[in-house]
Amino acid sequence: MSLISLKNLSLGYDNQIVLKGINLDIEEDDFICIVGPNGSGKSTLVKGILGLIKPMKGKVIYNNLKQNFIGYMPQEAKVDANFPASVFEIVLSGCLNKTLFYKKNDKEIAINNLKILGIENLKDKCFCDLSGGQRQKVLLARSLCATSKLLILDEPSNNLDSKSKKDLYKLINDLNENHHITIIMITHDLDHDNLIGNKILSLREDDIFFGSTKDFVRRIHHDK
Repeated sequence: MSLISLKNLSLGYDNQIVLKGINLDIEEDDFICIVGPNGSGKSTLVKGILGLIKPMKGKVIYNNLKQNFIGYMPQEAKVDANFPASVFEIVLSGCLNKTLFYKKNDKEIAINNLKILGIENLKDKCFCDLSGGQRQKVLLARSLCATSKLLILDEPSNNLDSKSKKDLYKLINDLNENHHITIIMITHDLDHDNLIGNKILSLREDDIFFGSTKDFVRRIHHDK
C-alpha cells in the first residue's frame, strides 16, 4: 500500500528548478536510500516530501499518512550539545511534532522508543555527556516519537566511526524489518557493506534511477 505518491514532481528555489519530473510511490515497509552527488537535490526532495517547500510543478500526495506524522532526523539536528537536557527530555520533545502539547501517553511512547533502540539506560544522562554514536541513537529515538509509519533520515551516520555506523544501521534495519516502519534515508555510503535498504533512488543530472537495490548494484558494476 502506498503511503506517499510523487506525481511529476518538480522542486526548486527562487524559480530555479533543482529536481524535475519525479514520479514514484513510497510503499509501506519500503527502505529507500537516496543517493547522488552534492547538489543533486537529495535534501530538496526530502523537504518537498515534508512539505517544507512547495512544488513548482506536480504533487506530493499523502495517501495513508498524515503529513505531521512523519518522523524526521535532519543532518544537522537542532539540539545544542551543551544544553543541560536529559536524554529523556530530548526524546520526549519528538512528540511535539504531532501536537502543541504533550499528551498522557507521550512519556510512555518516549520510554518505549528508548527501549526499542536499547538505550533506556541513558534516560537520565545529560545529552551533552554522550558520545557521537549515542547522540545519534537518542536523536533517532526522538524522531520515532513523531511516527509509527515513516522515518526520514538525512545522512544519520555522518561523522560516526565504523563501529558506531554499523550499530546505527543495524538499529535502522531493525526498525524497518521488525517494527514495519518505512524508511527514507539520504546516504553517501555506496560501498556494498553499507548499501542497505530494498530500494535506491539515485539522483544524477538527466539520469534518475528508482528501483531495487540489487538492480542498482548490478548497474554500478556494469558501469565500471
